[in-house]
Amino acid sequence: MNKKFLCKIHIIGSVASGKTTLAKELSTKLNIPYYELDNVVWIRQNSGDIRRTDQQKVDYLHNIILTNAWIIEGVHNEDWVAQSFLNADLIIFLDTNYFIRIYRIIKRFTLQKLGLEKSNYKPTFAIFIKMFKWNRYFEEIGKPNFYHKYGIYYDKLLVISSKRQIL
Repeated sequence: MNKKFLCKIHIIGSVASGKTTLAKELSTKLNIPYYELDNVVWIRQNSGDIRRTDQQKVDYLHNIILTNAWIIEGVHNEDWVAQSFLNADLIIFLDTNYFIRIYRIIKRFTLQKLGLEKSNYKPTFAIFIKMFKWNRYFEEIGKPNFYHKYGIYYDKLLVISSKRQIL
């Protein structure tokens, strides 16, 4: 990977596809800051997360995009993230196997409940169940929607099933 040409990278994939892990590793390797879209959506507080307004999300993301170098990762492919895809030098679609993602959801929840893995949210059973729903939704709706809306960027789109394919 040539860091000179890849200063703006958007990583998309389902829950538990490995987006954050890949973003962290690329961030270290390329010395580029990374941002989680979930933290653009939510204001993280000890008393509980607060959802940003649509305008706050757009403004926050816009300020990131205006910087010289960034790695943005997340599951989101709604209109509010369109500028990130447009401005990216590289879009990485992390298309990890569906059943591997199920395993990772279970593993992540277990490790979080045991206090062995940190999370940006409180790992409740309700969120654990939602992750399976989000995983299925991405497979059936999110993935086709991404290709429909952002397939126009095929010249800068890299589809991989594992981070080992680029690291």
